[in-house]
Amino acid sequence: METQGGNNASQLLRAQTHVWNHILKFINSLSLKCATELGIADIIHNYGQPMPLSQLIASLPIHPSKTSFISRFMRILTHSGFFSEHHDTPNEGEVMYVLTDASKLLLKDHPSSMKSLLQLIVDPVSINPWFQFSTENIEYVGGDMFQAIPSADSIMLKLIMHNWKDEECVKILKNCKESIASEGRVIIIDMVMENKKEDHELTEMQLFLDMQMMMLFSAKERNEKEWANLIFSAGFSNYNITPIGLFSIIEVYP
Repeated sequence: METQGGNNASQLLRAQTHVWNHILKFINSLSLKCATELGIADIIHNYGQPMPLSQLIASLPIHPSKTSFISRFMRILTHSGFFSEHHDTPNEGEVMYVLTDASKLLLKDHPSSMKSLLQLIVDPVSINPWFQFSTENIEYVGGDMFQAIPSADSIMLKLIMHNWKDEECVKILKNCKESIASEGRVIIIDMVMENKKEDHELTEMQLFLDMQMMMLFSAKERNEKEWANLIFSAGFSNYNITPIGLFSIIEVYP
């Protein structure tokens, strides 16, 4: 039986997940827009059988610097029901993709194709009027954590690391390690991704955020193994993770 505190934590997580998913729902539409512009549905359809990821990447009209994004791009589209994953053998072999009933409606020659409708609705001309309802005031504060970090007993990095690539995160953590006391710690507040297939909405929210980091910063959300790799690569000896709703407190020790 869950305690009252456990119930409250579960309710907080559910509420945060619901809000985050609505904040990030636009990623579904823009992912579909990108898939349509790249012609992914037609490429897989024309392949005539389950299409390996490597073959899909080779067939896409994208710059080589973007090829590493495709597996994550396909992951969100698969999670959303637009493609289905197949493997040669269970849990082994390269992932392959086939169309679903939904992605068949994105084929250019499908008699009930919704491709043109999609392109019309997600066009900036249709979307821009929404932005007339809001204004935005942003204040920028200078500083460079890649050069030096002031000495401190502890350092907190709140929703910072997911904006940066692995090598940049290691640099930040190394600078933190040089700045904290021998008994100090680095406190990271960020997401630790989990693959909870039974919780569709939570998994979807995490995938949304990962895609957002990829598109904005060529960065990513990370699972525990990926966090551990950053932490140990920066020379730290240990860490502890405490979930707090959607995010986690990651305490890192010298």
